[in-house]
Amino acid sequence: MTGDAAATGYGFTDRIAAIYRKMYINPAYRLLLLLLGAPITLIVFGVYQYRKSADGSRRQAEELRASLIASGSKERLLEEAKDQLRRKHAFFGQTVSAEQLNREAERLASAKFEAHVQERLHDGALSGDYKQNLNFAETFHSLIGNPLFFALSWLLGLPMYVLMAVYASAYAKYIAERLFMTLFVILGVAFVVFTILYISPMSPAANILGETATDEQIAAFNHLYGLDQPYLVQLWNTLKGIFTFDLGRSFSGNENVTVSIANKFPVTLTLTVISTLIAVLIALPIGIISATRPNSFFDYTFMFIALLGLSIPNFWQGLIFILNFSIKWSLLPATYSPNNWLSAIMPIIVLGTGLTAAVARMTRSSTLEVIHEDYIITARAKGLARRTVLWKHAVGNALIPIITVIGLQFGAMLGGAAVTEKVFNISGIGSFIVDKQFIPDIPSIMGGVVYTAITISIINVIVDLMYAFFDPRIRSKMKQY
Repeated sequence: MTGDAAATGYGFTDRIAAIYRKMYINPAYRLLLLLLGAPITLIVFGVYQYRKSADGSRRQAEELRASLIASGSKERLLEEAKDQLRRKHAFFGQTVSAEQLNREAERLASAKFEAHVQERLHDGALSGDYKQNLNFAETFHSLIGNPLFFALSWLLGLPMYVLMAVYASAYAKYIAERLFMTLFVILGVAFVVFTILYISPMSPAANILGETATDEQIAAFNHLYGLDQPYLVQLWNTLKGIFTFDLGRSFSGNENVTVSIANKFPVTLTLTVISTLIAVLIALPIGIISATRPNSFFDYTFMFIALLGLSIPNFWQGLIFILNFSIKWSLLPATYSPNNWLSAIMPIIVLGTGLTAAVARMTRSSTLEVIHEDYIITARAKGLARRTVLWKHAVGNALIPIITVIGLQFGAMLGGAAVTEKVFNISGIGSFIVDKQFIPDIPSIMGGVVYTAITISIINVIVDLMYAFFDPRIRSKMKQY
């Protein structure tokens, strides 16, 4: 029992050391590893320096360098570098001074010489002539087997171990890296939007205070909201507000921007999610039926309706719905109310019409392409039922482009629902941004745009994970990632 426990413990520390070594090779992860485990890094570095000086590897390297220099190896490399540089400059017709030529040749020769030294040391370590050079990762490996250091490392370097646990899981690593990239997307969106608003000729103070506002009133307004500060100061304050969820107060109405977005964004998100779910439930069967019966009456009818759905503008469709179902027949409310679920029917249909059409057409084309592949023909030749071949082999492999369309359309609906929100008087994030952009109300616009970008980025991560869920080839590559 004791031996099994010891073997298990040894294997666990070896696993930790292997992950550490693999992360240490990657420059980005190496930096995070060293920073998050700073106390452990200092201990390992001290032991590493001590062992490096004590085991004679540094002395061996210095002796080898001196030996090679004495044999004229470095001089030969220097002459070869000079000759190569002369021929290169002559080929391109360049004229350089002797001092510049010597300096460049010295740099190249030194790099080649050091590489030659390290190669000799490595070959000598393999043959037993030299002691094997220590490195930082191997030092950590030797220390982690010590129970005292192992316990101390967990106490002082818990963030480092959390990072290593994320790195060890292919899916967790993939999600973490995508979310980290989302930060740069947010920064880029915030920078572009803020810069456009900053250079805009419209004056928020003049638009809000009116034409009768005096210069003193406009100056006081700009000072109150920090619009008289330099560009970089305003940009920094805006970015800081985004990441601390404190965007200040809007120019118009003096309302808390974060609270306003928290109240309005869920409305748009809810309508978009419901529209997407209903559209997918309708479009997938339609696309599959059209693909399995190409050039039939059903195929032509469904695709014609889908083409109409892609061609109808949202605002026109919304107005037609209001004229008929609200004014003419009095069946549904003309404006949206959170307390009346009937008022959500028309906005959901309008938002989902274009998505239903796009997904149906993509499902048809993707399924139609897959069912003519060789593995589908082979499955049929083996005697599998038509339904089994269709659902188990064809549809599963056809879902990747369909998921892509759904993800892109979802993002477009989330950011482009302003027209539908205006038609049905929905107090959502789209209409909120439209109302504020003509002032321009910089804090409100920044909040709406950036937090919409955050949601779309998260949706893209979910779409990428769905790729791996439905396609075993992508799942296999992700595990090797």
